[in-house]
Amino acid sequence: MTSKEQLTKQYLTYLQVERGLSENTRQAYERDLRQLLVFLKQRGTNFSECVANDLFLFLLKLKEKGKSPRSIARCNATLRGFFSFLVDEGQRDDNPSTYLETPKLNQPLPKVLSEATMDKLLQTGEESDLAPRDLAMLEVLYSSGLRVSELIGLRLSDLALDVGYVRCSGKGSKERIVPLGEPAVRALEDYINDLRGRLCGERKSDILFLNVHGRPLTRQGIVYILKKWGQTHSLERSISPHMFRHSFATHLLDHGADLRSVQELLGHADIATTQIYTHLTRKRLVDVFRKAHPRAD
Repeated sequence: MTSKEQLTKQYLTYLQVERGLSENTRQAYERDLRQLLVFLKQRGTNFSECVANDLFLFLLKLKEKGKSPRSIARCNATLRGFFSFLVDEGQRDDNPSTYLETPKLNQPLPKVLSEATMDKLLQTGEESDLAPRDLAMLEVLYSSGLRVSELIGLRLSDLALDVGYVRCSGKGSKERIVPLGEPAVRALEDYINDLRGRLCGERKSDILFLNVHGRPLTRQGIVYILKKWGQTHSLERSISPHMFRHSFATHLLDHGADLRSVQELLGHADIATTQIYTHLTRKRLVDVFRKAHPRAD
């Protein structure tokens, strides 16, 4: 029988190579399995011999520790996938996770900026040496709906500004082509033709967005830039990179885009993930109706 460490390693390799899951997701699954392994060892059993009640008690213990429903739901998914893998690999005859109930999550509606607020944001505020870079970054976020991790990874070679599109690598290293609007193309050209060269200096880098030291911007750096940009434009609420992605999808649907196209642009593997935006646009329509119709109340 394969050892428990080998089983875990084989499953994580399967997730990375065959399922194409991101490194962050793979690490989360690994943490779940290591916690389970410790729990099972305390109960005198292991991956190959545990029963459904062991898994149920493990999830119950996570709940008692104050883990969020979302964390427990992810751990539940880890168990289902892992024990299905063991059955497929001939390491078990049965799947003890079959009867586990998946916690129901109340998925919060994404936070979206209005079109008027977005128009206000996409204007150069106070004069700053870095304003061309920051404006180009914001224009790309709103024009393409990229995740912040995708934005950080963009390279000059990913751009085709003459035809107005950008190539990005999303979750699971899945590549997609996303169009760019004219304002985003102009902002990128302004940044690349002047400021980026000065930021790069003597360094040789193909990364698109650089910090003042000529190194790639980090997630934390982009969050800080957005915070300062929002303050410069007198926004009462803080803004995040994902709010641009949410606004991108919602505004497209508001203006008649079909759900399948928005799914492709966002790089969602499952259209069910994209459907959260239809709930949001439906809620906004109800709000408009209640405010505007004389017999809504």
